[in-house]
Amino acid sequence: MPLEAGLLEILACPACHAPLREASSGDAGELVCTAADCGLAYPIRDGIPVLLVDEARRPA
Repeated sequence: MPLEAGLLEILACPACHAPLREASSGDAGELVCTAADCGLAYPIRDGIPVLLVDEARRPA
């Protein structure tokens, strides 16, 4: 289930404060930081973004 556009506009990466975007279809269920030097991927569980740095996946 995609997030509402209004919610996605106000969410930011907790680590670097850059905007977040929804992951591509291959990694559905994640929000990815748009900053090139960060790139953390935060999970979405039960439709709720988990914006905790400890829960984030590092970029590959």
